[in-house]
Amino acid sequence: MKTSHLLAAAGLLLGLVASAQGKDLIAIITPSHDNPFFKAESVGAEKRAKELGYDTLVLVHDDDANKQNELFDTAIVRKAKAIILDNAGSEASVAAVAKARKAGIPAFLIDREISQTGIAVTQIVSNNYQGAQLGAEEFVKLMGEKGNYVELVGREADINAGVRSKGYHDVIDKFEGLHMVAHQSANWSQPEAFKKMESILQANPDIKGVISGNDTMAMGAWAALKAAKRTDVIVVGFDGSNDVRDSIRKGGIKATVLQPAYRQAQIAVEQADKYLKTGSTGQAEKQLMDCVLINGKNAAKLETFTLAK
Repeated sequence: MKTSHLLAAAGLLLGLVASAQGKDLIAIITPSHDNPFFKAESVGAEKRAKELGYDTLVLVHDDDANKQNELFDTAIVRKAKAIILDNAGSEASVAAVAKARKAGIPAFLIDREISQTGIAVTQIVSNNYQGAQLGAEEFVKLMGEKGNYVELVGREADINAGVRSKGYHDVIDKFEGLHMVAHQSANWSQPEAFKKMESILQANPDIKGVISGNDTMAMGAWAALKAAKRTDVIVVGFDGSNDVRDSIRKGGIKATVLQPAYRQAQIAVEQADKYLKTGSTGQAEKQLMDCVLINGKNAAKLETFTLAK
């Protein structure tokens, strides 16, 4: 018997066991937990699902749409009642979500949108444009409204990358004294951002600032800047990670923008629970959660993508 058939049989058996125990299953599918943002999503969703009486199936697609498709097959075989998803690409994920819908499994998206509506039950995302404007305003202030800067952007297939970049530029481009000398994708990756920053520094030794599409890339850029003894360069990120929080408190990276990953995932589970029980979430499909600027004034209150009041 093929390995895939064995896995499917094992998955079906586990699904039957869960059913026999009287607990419904919620599948939670995200990018790699190597990124603390995605780990926070998964932990938050799993905790809330268990509190509400569900079994959970936690899976990682590694931003690979083909792998994501296979994980959806696993969720279908396991007879999951709902899927919480941070997807592997706005276009590439449509077919997988539609497949789950056809199998009677509703999908509740977090963090990243897909390119079509009416397929997922909800798409709960951070207000990336609003958040990017907050970050850009702080960046402009820190830069003193002048100087050469670099922008590191995320994966081109991710809608959020474009939305954040637009939010940045709708603010920064108003200031004639600010000049972008490099604009490169580091695909949300810390090692890639490190390498890109090394190359950019060699070509543009006079840069004054770096604005990054996420904290992971910001950390990579900051590591390259430190290695080059350029800790004078202003770096602003986006996500609100503990790593950047710690850097801010040590006087390194200057600011980030918090998007509430943990709570967002929990809200998705709560809406899935309500939908399974009543047939409706009572909310629109697309929902935005505002972001919060994090800098030296409030960084100490930040913990695991949640800001203490």
